[in-house]
Amino acid sequence: MRNRVEFKVSGRFALFTDPLTKIGGEKCSYHLPTYEALKGIAKSVYWKPTFVWVIDRVRVIRRIRTQSKSVKPLVYGGGNSLAIYTYLMEVVYQVQARFEWNQHRPDLEADRKTEAHWSIAQRMIHKGGRQDVFLGTRECQGYVEPCSFGEGPGDYDGCGEVAYGLMFHGFDYPDETGVNELHSRFWKPVMLDGVITFPKPEECTIRKFVREMIPKPPRSVGLEEEGLRT
Repeated sequence: MRNRVEFKVSGRFALFTDPLTKIGGEKCSYHLPTYEALKGIAKSVYWKPTFVWVIDRVRVIRRIRTQSKSVKPLVYGGGNSLAIYTYLMEVVYQVQARFEWNQHRPDLEADRKTEAHWSIAQRMIHKGGRQDVFLGTRECQGYVEPCSFGEGPGDYDGCGEVAYGLMFHGFDYPDETGVNELHSRFWKPVMLDGVITFPKPEECTIRKFVREMIPKPPRSVGLEEEGLRT
């Protein structure tokens, strides 16, 4: 498929925050990367408002390990507080993703050029992305490089099925749904031989209303705005 890309992302630390651990200032990472975090990485590699990234699968290459560190996060009233953050360490993932046209941006219909966007996305993967890549949070720098999904050995090859509990999937943003509301999505992932297959956002049945939100989509004239060519 000419709208599908595959890449490897790695980093020394990652923090895919479980929302339940944010209440008291402490943060603890999920054992798996979230759909929303991987979507953000794909957008850092290459993105235009013409399309929406859809994450199909992620493969966990390195064994899941955590490390706790003491930090001094800023507080709203000023100053710092003491907290313990639990990070994933030495992570390596293979990601398979594809882009789909944003049907809520009819003004960019002329920019729906599959070959052009696919070619640019491939070039950006080889260059490590157009923007800085973060693994969940800004202090966790990530590095992107091309790969073929499934290539090479992984620490969870042949380990069978591992089921996880309720986990954050992503957000429904109004510029992607056409509804002036922000919702959070949840699901129950299953890892099979190190591979997690994500449902599409509309297939997630567990949702929570967050707040009203009026979309403010970025202005764009597509590929022409930066003189990009295939």
